[in-house]
Amino acid sequence: MAERLDKEAAIADRTADVAVSAPTLIAQGYMPYERFDVAIIRDDDGTLRQRRDVIRAGRVAAVLPIDLARQEIVLIRQFRLPAHLATGRGEMIEIVAGRVDGGESALSAASRECHEEIGITPNRLLELYSVLTTPGITDEYVTFFLGFVDTSKVPSRGGLVGEAEDTRPFVVSIDDAIAALDGGAIHNGLMVSALQWLALHRDRLQDCYERAAPSPAA
Repeated sequence: MAERLDKEAAIADRTADVAVSAPTLIAQGYMPYERFDVAIIRDDDGTLRQRRDVIRAGRVAAVLPIDLARQEIVLIRQFRLPAHLATGRGEMIEIVAGRVDGGESALSAASRECHEEIGITPNRLLELYSVLTTPGITDEYVTFFLGFVDTSKVPSRGGLVGEAEDTRPFVVSIDDAIAALDGGAIHNGLMVSALQWLALHRDRLQDCYERAAPSPAA
């Protein structure tokens, strides 16, 4: 019979009694692909041994840029090859997101990525929550931020030429974005997560603004 938690037990991730080998590099592309031998110690049923391969994607900062006065958000269009292969619809609608560089804080990365991808820097940023996007295959760990911006200053193009990026920012109302989510028109996981947060907390946005920290680059 399955374990049932009582009301006092925490519904939360926890540390594991596990032994993990040093990694073996399988391939090195844009990110390293590594193999590990794992021994999971189980009190009730002996040790479970596994071999697991991991894409070492690391930390990511994701930002939902919002204009409170206009009740608008900034999204981007960008081609994604995996989406093209999976669904045939590779021109995805996304929120701002990018890798956290070594030695950089997630907050600084959030500010920098906004400048690079949508051409403007938020005047305030508020950290919201963090997720593991696909923990069965990658250690990618995404921290979400709410970024407060002036949507009248958003340019028609973004992205760094040196990184072969082509991001096309555009502005939509909060109502239209949530309607697109509800209608199943959005498939990017980070954007789905961010818009679900927005739908749940829309009545608290002014409080979020008051709690937000000035952007590192503001």
